[in-house]
Amino acid sequence: MLKKTIDQMLIEAGLVTQEQYEQCKQEAQASGKDVIKILLEKKLVTPESYAKVLSLYVDVPYVEKITEKMADINILGKIPLKFLRENEVMPVVIDDKITILTSNPIYFQPIDDLNLLLGGGLPYAVATPKVIVDAINKYYPLEGTKQVIAELEEEEPQLEEVEFGDVDERDIVSMAAEAPVIKLVNHILYQAVKQEASDIHIEPYEKDLVVRYRIDGVLYAVMSPPKRIQDALVSRLKIMANLNIAEKRVPQDGRIDLRVAGRPYDIRVSILPVQFGERIVMRLLDKSKSFNKLQDLGFGERDFKVIESSIAKPNGIIYVTGPTGSGKTSTLYAVLGELNKPEVNIITVEDPVEYQMKGIGQVQVRSKIGMTFAAALRSILRQDPDIVMIGETRDQETAQIAIQAALTGHLVLSTLHTNSAPATITRLLDMGIEPYLIASSLNLSMAQRLVRKLCPLCKVPYKPTSDQLATIGLSEKDSSSITFYKPVGCDECSQTGYKGRMPVFELMEMTPDMAKLVMDRADTTLLRQQAIKDGMQLLVQDGIRRIKEGLTSIQEVLSVATLESAIEAE
Repeated sequence: MLKKTIDQMLIEAGLVTQEQYEQCKQEAQASGKDVIKILLEKKLVTPESYAKVLSLYVDVPYVEKITEKMADINILGKIPLKFLRENEVMPVVIDDKITILTSNPIYFQPIDDLNLLLGGGLPYAVATPKVIVDAINKYYPLEGTKQVIAELEEEEPQLEEVEFGDVDERDIVSMAAEAPVIKLVNHILYQAVKQEASDIHIEPYEKDLVVRYRIDGVLYAVMSPPKRIQDALVSRLKIMANLNIAEKRVPQDGRIDLRVAGRPYDIRVSILPVQFGERIVMRLLDKSKSFNKLQDLGFGERDFKVIESSIAKPNGIIYVTGPTGSGKTSTLYAVLGELNKPEVNIITVEDPVEYQMKGIGQVQVRSKIGMTFAAALRSILRQDPDIVMIGETRDQETAQIAIQAALTGHLVLSTLHTNSAPATITRLLDMGIEPYLIASSLNLSMAQRLVRKLCPLCKVPYKPTSDQLATIGLSEKDSSSITFYKPVGCDECSQTGYKGRMPVFELMEMTPDMAKLVMDRADTTLLRQQAIKDGMQLLVQDGIRRIKEGLTSIQEVLSVATLESAIEAE
């Protein structure tokens, strides 16, 4: 009866017609799903409109947005994170009163449990699941965060009173007793390492300061330090990175070498002046981390044979392409690990040197003193190398020298920023490289992306809809033998449903037919069509292989690759 009344309210509110509701009801009975879930999945009812109807039904307020003022970290810290996320409830402060927000006011048990935990007699309100979960992720205090921020609230440290020490070779965990701003910086770095974040973002806004971590490729807001300590926080990081603390008008780049929880880290620091202060992004590189072996990267059978034959050639150039943070350098190091033998001389030019490998010469680019990729490359070619690795081909000069090296008996490995393997040729042509040089020097172009791996402990099988299958080019007949999985979320994966990342690839060889198209300056579409004829698997097709293996989801593959390239190639 209860559900029927809510359904009637949806119809009376004009959110769904009687006919639409009856159709969804029949589908729900056939599939065993809740009729409301069907309405939401078909987007006949929005989460916002449903939450408003729920609030009217139980006669409590509807909350559209949760602000920092409403989220009291001292109250949040009393409740387990898992409980809040699983039940989509959250205590907030509205009009100076603690109020329990819920996405499902009909499910009384978690509301009563939370009410009891916080002293009882509390009012409650309704919000959408997304609003509640996003606010929990943004405002829930990390381990120790509430104590650190509480100390900052107790006293307002003056920048000149803070002692900034040499932290390069010290473990920041042992520095907890120092000044509050230093302690906050140490805490931000330590928690980032603990959560295996690849990047830290410190973002100033008009009235607040937000710290976010990128974990498995996704940004999560983790804390909001007091706005008034913004300048002290930025200055602390500038001093650690040997930057000019007095200069606030131009971008600055630096690096920090330190130990976090006993492990050596190289942290690249980028500072950009924005409207309400200076925005900081830090990339974390674990120096103690070993690189994967080539066979452990997860190549398909055809692709592994292609890359093995390409790196076995005595000369030529191999490009690994993709956006920033797609794992290109890690793949190149896996290749170097395969090639690193006592009888060969390997030299790399990098910015920065991300991994230290025994037996090879690694050169650090220093643009400020003229040690650019091109300048370093000219010098190392006089060091009698057999194999050269260039961290990134950024300009025509570097590309020209790299290709000349490939044509004069060296095997050259490098990275390039393009969206696909065939686009490598177009990019080199745009740089001003002659077609005959590309056709005669390029061995292999390999595009790659990183997709999140499903958490093995909580993933569950499900049957995707025909529309979902169509987005990755599969028919229901093709998919009948595939077991599809979707993310759920558990303590092991911090309720995200994913844990870790893996690459998907697209490998294009330079065949005689491809070389003819290059000489004719063919566009990317024609190059892609020829590459597919030569056996190239598109990124989305390699993603489907990973889906079939039960390692990732349809949504993850679509986040990095689409069927557009496949359609163009037909």
